[in-house]
Amino acid sequence: MNLPNKLTLLRIILVPFFVAAILIDFPMHYLVALALFGAASLTDLFDGKIARSRGLVTNFGKFSDPLADKILITAAMLCMIQNGLCDCVLVIIVLFREFAVSSVRLLAASEGKVVAANIWGKVKTVTQMIAVIAVFVMQIVLDVLRATGASTGALPDVFFIIGEVLLWISTVFCVISGIIYIKQNKSFISMK
Repeated sequence: MNLPNKLTLLRIILVPFFVAAILIDFPMHYLVALALFGAASLTDLFDGKIARSRGLVTNFGKFSDPLADKILITAAMLCMIQNGLCDCVLVIIVLFREFAVSSVRLLAASEGKVVAANIWGKVKTVTQMIAVIAVFVMQIVLDVLRATGASTGALPDVFFIIGEVLLWISTVFCVISGIIYIKQNKSFISMK
C-alpha cells in the first residue's frame, strides 16, 4: 500500500478517536477534537497531492479518499447534532447527497469504472471542513471563558448562529456538487 492510501486509511482510523473526543465531556474536549479533526483534514490535503506528484494515483485511492471524507464529515456533523451544535435538517441534506453520489459511484464500479471526485466535490469538502473547524474553535473559546469564570453572555447563541450559517453555506456547496456530479455521470444511471 502506497503512502497516499495509508494517509487515507489514517483519516478513517482517526474518526473513532475524534468522535470520542467530541462526545465524552472532559476539560477542553473540543480542543482535542479539533486537533484530531485537523490531523485528519491534513491527511486529505496531502494524500491527493502526494499521489498526483509521485504518480501514485490508484483506483483504491480514487474510491477511498472521497469515502474517508464522507466518514469524517458525517461523523462530525452527527456528533454536533448530539451536542446541540448543528441543525439536523442540514445533516439530512448532506447525507442524502452523499448516498446519491455513492450510489452513482457504485453503479459506475459495477461497469468497471472508477469515478474520481471533481473540483466541486473538493470545494464541498473544504467548506465543510472550514465550517466544522469554526464550530469547534467557537466551542473552545466558550470552554476557555467558562474555565476562567468569565461571563459568556449571549456568545453561545451568537456562536450557534455563526456556526449554522457556515454549515448551511457548506451544505449549499454540497447540493451543488451533488447535482453536478450526478449530471456528469448520468450515463451510469439507467432505468433498465
